[in-house]
Amino acid sequence: QAALQNGMERVQLFFLKNKCRLPLNPSLVAKELNIKACSFFSSNAVPLKVALINADPLGEEINVMFKVGEDLRQDMLALQMIKIMDKIWLQEGLDLRMVIFKCLSTGKDRGMVELVPASDTLRKIQVEYGVTGSFKDKPLAEWLRKYNPTEEEYEKASENFIYSCAGCCVATYVLGICDRHNDNIMLRNTGHMFHIDFGKFLGHAQMFGSFKRDRAPFVLTSDMAYVINGGEKPTIRFQLFVDLCCQAYNLIRKHANLFLNLLSLMLSSGLPELSGVQDLKYVQDALQPQTTDAEATIFFTRLIESSLGSVATKFNFFIHNLAQLRFSGLPSNDEPILSFSAKTYSLKQDGRIKQVSVFTYQKRYNPDKHYIYVVRVLREGQVEPTFVFRTFDEFQELHNKLGILFPLWKLPGFPNKMVLGRTHIKDVAAKRKVELNSYIQSLMNSSSEVAECDLVYTFFHPLLRDEKVEGIDGIAKPTGSPSSPTSGKVGGEVKLSISYRNSTLFIMVMHIKDLVKDGADPNPYVKTYLLPDMHKTSKRKTKISRKTRNPTFNEMLVYSGYSMDTLKQRELQLSVLSAESLRENFFLGGITLSLKEFNLSKETVSWYRL
Repeated sequence: QAALQNGMERVQLFFLKNKCRLPLNPSLVAKELNIKACSFFSSNAVPLKVALINADPLGEEINVMFKVGEDLRQDMLALQMIKIMDKIWLQEGLDLRMVIFKCLSTGKDRGMVELVPASDTLRKIQVEYGVTGSFKDKPLAEWLRKYNPTEEEYEKASENFIYSCAGCCVATYVLGICDRHNDNIMLRNTGHMFHIDFGKFLGHAQMFGSFKRDRAPFVLTSDMAYVINGGEKPTIRFQLFVDLCCQAYNLIRKHANLFLNLLSLMLSSGLPELSGVQDLKYVQDALQPQTTDAEATIFFTRLIESSLGSVATKFNFFIHNLAQLRFSGLPSNDEPILSFSAKTYSLKQDGRIKQVSVFTYQKRYNPDKHYIYVVRVLREGQVEPTFVFRTFDEFQELHNKLGILFPLWKLPGFPNKMVLGRTHIKDVAAKRKVELNSYIQSLMNSSSEVAECDLVYTFFHPLLRDEKVEGIDGIAKPTGSPSSPTSGKVGGEVKLSISYRNSTLFIMVMHIKDLVKDGADPNPYVKTYLLPDMHKTSKRKTKISRKTRNPTFNEMLVYSGYSMDTLKQRELQLSVLSAESLRENFFLGGITLSLKEFNLSKETVSWYRL
């Protein structure tokens, strides 16, 4: 940082006699550097964050990244391709809410990159939950909820995440963008996800010994799925995500020649990763030009399943977190000190705390069942106490960060997080309430340096979510609790694509939503017959989807050798069953469709009630 300050002071001499138009955006004019606000990023090339004072007195400060050591022409090309993809999607009425930033190569292996405001890397978000944050499911959702505290704001941010994540998955797969780790994937406060740093593309993966670091087709981790689903269990929101991915992929496939022609124009540019026909072949193979839209939909659905099941991606993120630890510590003053609070607060701002105790606990659903602890806080000069609501994990975060801030101070013992059996049962919550209260009393009776630090006062500062709670005696009731009785009812809807060509009937089982079953979530699969069928030779089955009421299949069931006239005399019988290991498979619902009612000369896509 000292070397950076000295270097920037030399650059500042230029501005004594000159102003400067910004190469990224020539309409912006800078009159001098804001040296104190300049910093550096901790990636391999150690790029600089350059803060410039706007010559327009009403203009905002100009922040850009300046990078040396990488050929930014490749980044420019990748961003240009993504921008063209976004234009194609928008022309077809599909807005995937892509974040396209500017990048300009200003010389050999150097250039400027636009900094997207109000955004953080996934690594920065995940390590707020410890170095193993990349293995946890909730960090992204809780970070978004911190900046979008009302339900309406959070729903909008989640929707932005679903759409932009779908666009990123398709774009990075088609262009073969590699070296994907949690320091080059970013998230805006508004929920928009985007990728940065395109130093590896067209399938040229970073190697880790003899292994490719990028083992999954694209980055889609369980913490992303948690935001998409709105919780741990698959919902119809994930079906929307799959449909968006497949629709976006098929729209790009229609313009395969455009992308191949544009990339071929760059073969003579000297880019190391775009030097021959074999590099173009990567994009051609990724776009599957010979397949139908239905086959491509099935193909991309399998890619989603493969990416979501990849432990290698999470391990890659974890290794990256470890590698970045040399730059770690508590956040600087302008950054949130606790993951669930957007700002830092102090004794001076809020007033001295006289008394604090864990008052009670409440059961919550958000959307999964958990317990939250009600903390009673009384400050000097207040007649009435305030109540703040904190989870066990948030107490744990406070304890961990106090350990970083005061390494030589003996912290009070913290309750053990490991509990045999179910960790959210009432007995555990009651035991933890006593233990957490004891912890707080020890903390507040310790030295004033610890008890009155900003970290402690930020923890007890009321958040917007605390003010919206309906009284401390009210206990939130679940909406549609998974364990609600179903009395053996069947129900739900199935989405099918039915088409006919070359004497073959194609039944594509796409999604099922709102299945009904007593007790635990079912393991659904679909079975079909063409009736009449005395010998049951027309039986077809999908794979089994595990523990979900909203499965996505995108599987094709094929009936070959049937004429159109024969099919018009047949009925399609479809059953949805749950695969049970210790008893008979359980019937979840079914439907019979008369094929004479379909125009088989064209594809029919529709939802059907079971």
